Amino acid sequence: MMLSRVIPALAMTLATASLLANVSLAQEWTRFRGPNGAGVAASGSGIPSVWEPDDYNWKAELPGIGHSSPVIWGEKIFLLSADPDTAMRYLVCLSTRDGSQLWRRDFKSEEHHLHTQSSYASSTPTVDADLVYFAWSTPAKTTLIALTHDGQTAWERDLGPWVSQHGFGSSPIRYKDLLILHNSQQANQLAAGETPGESRMMAFNARSGETVWETPLTSKNVCYSVPFILETPGAAPQLICCSTAEGIFSINPDNGDMNWKAGELSMRTVASPVQVDDLLFASTGSGGGGNYVIAVKPSSKEGAYEVKSSGQFKANYVPTPVAKDGLLFSWYDKGFVNCLDAKTGEALWSERIGDGFSGSPIRIGDRMFCISQSGDVYVVAASKEFKLLGKNSLGEDSRATPAVAGDRLYLRTYSHLFSIGGGTSGGKSN
Repeated sequence: MMLSRVIPALAMTLATASLLANVSLAQEWTRFRGPNGAGVAASGSGIPSVWEPDDYNWKAELPGIGHSSPVIWGEKIFLLSADPDTAMRYLVCLSTRDGSQLWRRDFKSEEHHLHTQSSYASSTPTVDADLVYFAWSTPAKTTLIALTHDGQTAWERDLGPWVSQHGFGSSPIRYKDLLILHNSQQANQLAAGETPGESRMMAFNARSGETVWETPLTSKNVCYSVPFILETPGAAPQLICCSTAEGIFSINPDNGDMNWKAGELSMRTVASPVQVDDLLFASTGSGGGGNYVIAVKPSSKEGAYEVKSSGQFKANYVPTPVAKDGLLFSWYDKGFVNCLDAKTGEALWSERIGDGFSGSPIRIGDRMFCISQSGDVYVVAASKEFKLLGKNSLGEDSRATPAVAGDRLYLRTYSHLFSIGGGTSGGKSN
């Protein structure tokens, strides 16, 4: 009788260990900018800085166009695309092995005004072991939908109108049993008769889609920053985000209570907040310039310093920075890469390398990868000295952020997805 109890228990333990191991391997790139939004890959040392034709595993054509970045779970890639003329949304699943389309879901929509550098598919999905979550919007309806990994609808929510000047681009994230969305909306510079939007941070039960909590936020400029979870030894986890009116702010992710906010910003935030050691960074700006970066100490909720754009430092607007060893690397929209000493705020170097950047950089070890607007992938050393390690052309414009999983690099242009490095398991295609 004792043995009959031990064997099933042991089998369950082994099954659980196997499941956790598989989950650990699968969870390499599940949201915008990868694990916890840091833009740092756990694998990819074998990905080259300069690649040859043989380094391409495959190239896959996508329906429509879009700026949504890929997310990966196991052998499946998920991303959002759209028809630029009809606003039809395409929810797409591809195979990591050969880039083949495993399934596609089409959702009719309506045309509406977009910024010239935006698209109807600028939001990156998030994925967990069971479901993949997409978001998009028209002025009248904001859609949040969860699909199974084989493309079946698990639940769908209409979150109401979306008020903005430039179109939708907010990316959801997963935390514990929650799906969280930064629902920031416009309240100034509205068209005649237009009603200001209602901004809020929203959390949903990831399995059912039911609202768990909502935290009202001040509406000013629509902001696109994606939050991350700040975990500090001895302290409760904090949901960190940034916006024009709130500056950098902290919310209790379990119940939605506002913990603190600091550093109200003067312009829009598109880039997401970044942690460098004991400081939190946020940037603000506009297409016309005037960008700057602020640093906040979360323990005291005080601004550490503010860095204005200058000859020594050109602050990012759209791309989110990446960090390493106490350094903040800012990729400026107009083609510059900058290095900042996070502790002192000193600009260490600023170099122009490309025509412009809208996607964000990611870091693999001591190398940064970022796709320019014209589709060139620049590889730069994440160090105190500027070193350009590589430049690789994809042959098509891009506004997306790279992803890394299984020692492979995934790069999205307007209408194609590329897999590079890590060896081949499913052949190559051109």
